[in-house]
Amino acid sequence: MGIAERKIRQKEEFKASILEAAWQQVISDGWQSLSIRKIADAIEYSIPVIYNHFENKEAILLEFTKEGFQKLSDTLQVVKDQYKVPAQQLEAMAHAYWDFAFDHNEYYQLMFGLGIPACDRVNQIIEMKTATGIMISTIKEAIAQSNHPEADYFLKYHTYLSILHGLVSIQMIQKEGKPDASKKMILQDAISGFIISITSK
Repeated sequence: MGIAERKIRQKEEFKASILEAAWQQVISDGWQSLSIRKIADAIEYSIPVIYNHFENKEAILLEFTKEGFQKLSDTLQVVKDQYKVPAQQLEAMAHAYWDFAFDHNEYYQLMFGLGIPACDRVNQIIEMKTATGIMISTIKEAIAQSNHPEADYFLKYHTYLSILHGLVSIQMIQKEGKPDASKKMILQDAISGFIISITSK
């Protein structure tokens, strides 16, 4: 391995150690407690060294936001691929979204809990666009197979996301851990009604 390659690898490894220290902070104290100083103390380096790899705390948060949306995208795609009918895909994806939110609570709170980014910022986060695209494409397919192909797919997407994010947020506010099956029945009821509204013949 040449000197240049070694430097690149060392830089990547150090960046990974910064993110690992940041993640441990989040797990123990939550996103609001994250600070460059605490990260520097954890890995025993000076604060300027951290800034050589990340411009500020927001850059670290963005890294985790991208990672979270990539995980969500992968989850939605895997579930979608298990079904052929759009209505079944939408139902399965809704349950997968719910499970993701509570199985990856820290990611979800960062992805949505600190405010949804403006549209221009969303367009810069490819991982977020990917997750959105999976949901929108499935809704488009469901509408195309219904008797109302002229329906506004973007409006329906916002309705779908509002149902999912709204129900997840209500449960997270209660801070009781992952909800039991009875709470998920509310999700099922809401999503069933939504699917009927866009697939009815």
